[in-house]
Parts: sequence; C-alpha cells; structure tokens
Amino acid sequence: MQTLEVISVNLWQILISLANLVVLFFILKIFLYKPVKNIMAARQAEIDSGYAAASEAEKSAKADRDAWAEKIKTAESEAQAIIKNAADKANDNSDRIINEAKDKARDIIRRAEAEAELEHKKAQDDIKQEIVVVSTVLTEKMLEREINEKDHRELIESFISKIGDGND
Repeated sequence: MQTLEVISVNLWQILISLANLVVLFFILKIFLYKPVKNIMAARQAEIDSGYAAASEAEKSAKADRDAWAEKIKTAESEAQAIIKNAADKANDNSDRIINEAKDKARDIIRRAEAEAELEHKKAQDDIKQEIVVVSTVLTEKMLEREINEKDHRELIESFISKIGDGND
C-alpha cells in the first residue's frame, strides 16, 4: 500500500496551501497591487493632462490663426485704401499742376496780346508822328511853291498810299 499514500489527499496540507495562497495574495495586494495601481493612475493623469494641454494648444493655435487671418485681411484692406488714397492725391496733384500750367499759359498769352496791342498802338503813334513830320515837310514844300487844289489832292493821295504800303 505504499502507492496509495502517495496519491492520497491530505486535508491539512490543502488548508495550509490555501492559507499560504491567501496570505501571499494579501501581501501582493498590499505591496505590489496598490503601488502599481498608483503608478498607473499617475501615468493616466499625465496622459490626460497631456491631451488637455494639446487640446488647449490646438485651440490657441486656431485662435491665433484666425486672428492672423483677420489681421491680414485688415492689412490688405488698409493697403488698398492707402493705394487708392495715394492715387487720388496723385490725380489731384496732376490736375492742380495742369490747371496751374493752363493759367500760366493764359497769363503769357494775355501778356503777349497786351504787348502786341501796345506795339500796335506804338506803331500807330509812330505812323501818326511820321504823318505829322511828312505833313510838315509837305507843307513846307507846298509853301515853297504854289500848288493848285488838284496838285494838292494828288500829293496827299500819293502820300497816304505810300503810308498804307509801308504799314502792311
């Protein structure tokens, strides 16, 4: 019967093994499970905070992108306004310069016309003086010789025709 003893079930041994297993379970739970659980919770908290930070950074980046897009639109509209303003000023300046040039040209033309009129009057005065001088000379010649009325008219008409030819 030796063989049966090897195969037999010992109740005390099973109870001691179960007690060892329960004690080992409590020891592992106290010394191993709780610290591992705490480490896992800490890692999960880090991961969650990382996700939260990434989400905040993404929101901030989107807000910054939107703000910059708005600033670019504003800058473009301001640039267009500046260009339009500069073009308007350039047009105003060119119109002013053209008007000033036209005014100067009109003044020059008026002065030239006035000078021409003065020259014309001076020429007329000179012609009148010449007529007076010629009339004086003619009168002296007439006094030197006696001329009848017919000769007198012929002299005056020839004199006037000579003056008319010289004036043209």
